[in-house]
Amino acid sequence: MTGQLTCISPIDGSTYATRETLSRDAGFAVAKRARDAQAAWAARPLQERIDLVMAGVAAVGAMNDDIVPELAHMMGRPVRFGGEFGGFNERASHMADIAADSLADIEVGEDASFKRYIKRVPHGVVFVVAPWNYPYMTAINTVAPALIAGNAVLLKHATQTLLVGERMAQAFHSVGVPEDVFINVFLDHATTSDLIAGNAFDFINFTGSVGGGRAMEQAAAGTFTGLGLELGGKDPGYVMEDADLDAAVDTLIDGAMFNSGQCCCGIERIYVHESLYDDFVAKAVAIVQGYKLGNPLDPETSIGPMAHVRFAQEVRNQIAQAVAAGATAHIDTFAEDDGAAYLTPQILTNVTHDMRVMRDESFGPVVGIMKVSSDAEAIALMNDSEYGLTASLWTQDVDRAMAVGDQIETGTVFMNRADYLDPGLCWTGCKNTGRGGGLSVIGYHNLTRPKSYHLKKVTT
Repeated sequence: MTGQLTCISPIDGSTYATRETLSRDAGFAVAKRARDAQAAWAARPLQERIDLVMAGVAAVGAMNDDIVPELAHMMGRPVRFGGEFGGFNERASHMADIAADSLADIEVGEDASFKRYIKRVPHGVVFVVAPWNYPYMTAINTVAPALIAGNAVLLKHATQTLLVGERMAQAFHSVGVPEDVFINVFLDHATTSDLIAGNAFDFINFTGSVGGGRAMEQAAAGTFTGLGLELGGKDPGYVMEDADLDAAVDTLIDGAMFNSGQCCCGIERIYVHESLYDDFVAKAVAIVQGYKLGNPLDPETSIGPMAHVRFAQEVRNQIAQAVAAGATAHIDTFAEDDGAAYLTPQILTNVTHDMRVMRDESFGPVVGIMKVSSDAEAIALMNDSEYGLTASLWTQDVDRAMAVGDQIETGTVFMNRADYLDPGLCWTGCKNTGRGGGLSVIGYHNLTRPKSYHLKKVTT
């Protein structure tokens, strides 16, 4: 029995797209098609796989004029920002560039008697469950290296960005990636769980909520299927007394508000040394007051609606609870705030870690700012979280940033930047942010398994 997935546009609450889901039996049949096609794909020369993947990436880029307004309709990002192809291409290109070295055999030793080495071999069928907030960039993080490494890929995209997987599959197939090697699927939660529990996949990469990650783990229990999980975040910024104040304010507030705050590594809490605190807050408020909230199809709009009314309501609830507990809200309600998906971006001070806005993931355009007097105080506050994806440190002193970074429970430490994914570095998290790692050489290691060869030579 099949169901239906429906994308409701945050622009006006209308139905933007619908797709029929696969039944349980059809889902298993699709996974089998991928498994049957994978060996022949893996047998192709590495450079051939690289060239096909990069041609698929270019084909996505050729669709960008259609993709940008499509994203605005599906998840509300203003068209003025031009979509995601820059990061999409950067990540795929880097993984293509490092593939030969990352997947090369590890030579252990050879002499007259033995040859020993370790190969990196593909898992088989990789299941990618991608989120709606950066739907192309998050998907390509796994799709490109998985295919390059010789895996077949099934891609399941979030309902809010229902058309992204179709676009990617169409582009990749158009340049010669076999249709059974890269398959876009529409699945409901129950069928997804049944496929995982039924060993339909050899590796699963999931980006989404903590609850979604738990569901993945529970479905995979006892199957020994490998899991890569990037879940929630509550990323901090720390502005030290020697920071470039203007650069810190500009970057951290952009990191908190861009994409209506719907960024995996967006800044959700900021700690500022007491000597810079008042100036930081004043500059932050001025920046946010200058935003234009509105229809994302309008090129003048700088902040669009949140992707769904329920996401905006959670942020409103966090703000209201914080204000009721003594927080100060610095931004007056924008005229365009409709009480639904269109939400006024907010700066909060007089916040504490007793407030949900400083503890729970907000994933929206709100940030709390606290005053600190020392590195030790800032470190304790940054670590007072169930999440750990990134932390952004602002100082002139690299050694100090490294020393502070060593004490922060996080996946990535930034200095004098924020909200960026460097494909040369492992994208990873700790605590309830999840486990595993994408991109970089480690991304290839997670999308393959080691296979050891111990070959004894016949001697006479």
